[in-house]
Amino acid sequence: MAKNPVFHQRTRHINRRYHFIREALQEGVINMQFCRSEEQLADIFTKALPKDRFKYLRSKLGVKPVSSLGEAVES
Repeated sequence: MAKNPVFHQRTRHINRRYHFIREALQEGVINMQFCRSEEQLADIFTKALPKDRFKYLRSKLGVKPVSSLGEAVES
């Protein structure tokens, strides 16, 4: 919807404030880039993931596992 104004006809009933991304894109305030589904960092927060995928996304966020912190964790 942000890049293809053809869909705007279907959404014109939506309040104008919901189109801020589209407007910011047109004004050059933001730049949208394609992101492959394998690189979607939000998946770690929204889906149950296999262990290897979880570890990969965790590392992309810069979060370290508790065992690598060098401190004992109390239960």
